[in-house]
Amino acid sequence: MSANQNINRRHALKLSLGAAVISAVPATSQAHGTQIKTPFVVDQTYIPIAGSVEEFPVRRIYCIGRNYAAHAREMGSDPTREPPFFFQKPTDAIQFVAPNKIVDHPYPTLTKNYHYEVELVAALGKGGKNIPVEKALEHVFGYALGLDMTRRDLQRFMGDQKKPWEIGKSFDHSAPIGPIFPVSQIGHFRSGKIALSVNGVTKQSADLNQMIWSVAEQISKLSEANELFPGDIIYSGTPENVGPVVRGDVIRCTIDRLPDLVVKIV
Repeated sequence: MSANQNINRRHALKLSLGAAVISAVPATSQAHGTQIKTPFVVDQTYIPIAGSVEEFPVRRIYCIGRNYAAHAREMGSDPTREPPFFFQKPTDAIQFVAPNKIVDHPYPTLTKNYHYEVELVAALGKGGKNIPVEKALEHVFGYALGLDMTRRDLQRFMGDQKKPWEIGKSFDHSAPIGPIFPVSQIGHFRSGKIALSVNGVTKQSADLNQMIWSVAEQISKLSEANELFPGDIIYSGTPENVGPVVRGDVIRCTIDRLPDLVVKIV
């Protein structure tokens, strides 16, 4: 079997398992007009675009913390005083979850307190630095439904130690996501129900208009710290009542106008 056939086979397996949508890039690329040779191939992460044969290439995954007032309070902070803060996940944290499917989601290592957080995800089609709030939504290519899965015990332990809590947030499969719906199809999300259930029991329920920082404000604030680029996606925060799941649990996420996202913890 050739190397290309191996790559195509791996790609098909990842799709069939509902994992991250990944395909290989060539072993050579153009940089400054010269050929760059590499000793191995690094996969690129893609998310399917709804209603299209195209896929969205993921550059960076940004997440805003504590962006609903009740959730901020349950996490021990004061939403009236706290400026927005962001963290990142690696692109291979993406786990694509196709509509109308229940996709197996692996319970991660090192944790005994694994939490769900349902979120609206904004996918950028244009970048920029110091983007004005009134122009920010022009940079959005589309939206998706996502989960920010969290090893809460590790996050809290590292926080208590005054150390970075990346290990609690940035790990394999920690960013399940549905297909991206272009703004031209779906419009923008300024309000609408966002909810999550576990085994049919509602755990999280809120309205997107309860965000402390709107999607436009998140883009503007984030662009003050980092230049944003096409391919960046932003997980826009979760409502209150985050909580643990165990193997065998089925998580169903819903946002008005988007197809449900469903995973089973295995």
